[in-house]
This record gives sequence, C-alpha cells and structure tokens, in this order.
Amino acid sequence: MANSSLKDEDRYEALREEGMSKEKAARISNAQANPDMHPSRKGGKAPPYEEWSKQDLYERAQELEIDGRSTMDKSELIDALRAT
Repeated sequence: MANSSLKDEDRYEALREEGMSKEKAARISNAQANPDMHPSRKGGKAPPYEEWSKQDLYERAQELEIDGRSTMDKSELIDALRAT
C-alpha cells in the first residue's frame, strides 16, 4: 500500500495483518515512527473511577448528561461513565 501519509508502511501492513482497522494501524505505525511519541505508555494520570467518591462520579456523569444517574449506585455510575 503506497500511502504518503504513512511514516512506517511495513509496520502499518503488519498491524493490518493482525486485524487492526486501517485508521488504528495508521495511527499506531505513525506514532511508533515518531521518536517523541510512546504509544505503548499509559496516558493520563487520573486515578481509576474505583478510587473516586460516589459524589465525584455523579458530578462527572452530570457533566456528560448521563441519563438515570440519580438512581445509580457507585458501580453503575462507573459502568455508565466507561460506556461513554
């Protein structure tokens, strides 16, 4: 596949053969070709939802306008937030 937007065509093709979508394979192969990017490293520094208080989870659900949040318990709020 000759695509000028790909920085590492061999890596792209290998990822496609593993079953990744075209978009995801392109993003990963381009990120790995850039020495300043580290796609295998974890992203944000926010603690997992399990460490949030129920009130904080509720407020985040409110920001995201999740329906039914007022009747949800903590685990349901976590599930709903992760589904968005």
